[in-house]
Amino acid sequence: MTTGAITEYIDVAQLVLYAFWIFFFGLVLYLHRESKREGYPLETSGRQRRIRVEGFPGMPAPKTYIMPHGGGTRTVPRPEPESYALAAKPVARHPGAPLHPTGNPMVDGVGPAAWAIRPDVPDLTHEGGPKIIPMRIATDFSVEERDPDPRGKPVFGTDGVVGGTVTDIWVDQSEPQIRYFEIEVARPKAAEGEASAEATAPRGSVLLPINFARVSSKDGHIKVFSITGAQFADIPVTASPDQVTLQEEDRITAYYGGGHLYATPARLEPLI
Repeated sequence: MTTGAITEYIDVAQLVLYAFWIFFFGLVLYLHRESKREGYPLETSGRQRRIRVEGFPGMPAPKTYIMPHGGGTRTVPRPEPESYALAAKPVARHPGAPLHPTGNPMVDGVGPAAWAIRPDVPDLTHEGGPKIIPMRIATDFSVEERDPDPRGKPVFGTDGVVGGTVTDIWVDQSEPQIRYFEIEVARPKAAEGEASAEATAPRGSVLLPINFARVSSKDGHIKVFSITGAQFADIPVTASPDQVTLQEEDRITAYYGGGHLYATPARLEPLI
């Protein structure tokens, strides 16, 4: 027998290879089980009953985590929070049929405009303060002098209609970058017989994620291709004028994302 051989058919290298295979299989099994701490068990609804789906491997044992900054504890897996009422109905009776919106899908959270149930508290910095705040508070931040400053400039929807005016810029203090533009949205123009002062009164401020904004390099005006000018009036607002919660961030982003499908009737039709 050669060096390292245990028998005529087994040597040390072969045992190490088998041990690695067993370890790797166990690692994949462990990680797959740990991934089921949130969102599982799955639930499917049929005509007569609801079915719980766990798959293999099964659910992991509950584990309790201590949240930072006095946020208490969270145990997972745990019962999932109640979702919001879905303003949509199936287009057919069989399970898994596509859903058709029954109202304004961008506001109701249907399809690409759907949002998740998240904690209604702001994302925090390492020090425990709100991470995303406007530059009127984050005075250490400024716009680079060679870049266009959109504050005071109009925001156009995909139809070329002005949806509002940029009043401030919201920055992420932990990862120094722009996250949102704050927009003052005006009500539509007054119809005949309506008081013009009432019709042009400001509706309030809303946030525009920078991912959905295209800032002009010439004069700093912003173009948004996901929604029309009139649809700025329905953007979800924040409860606080100086901070945004995780839940509000999800709803705001979902609104703009849903506009890529629902903003105009033409977007619902196939390209060909």
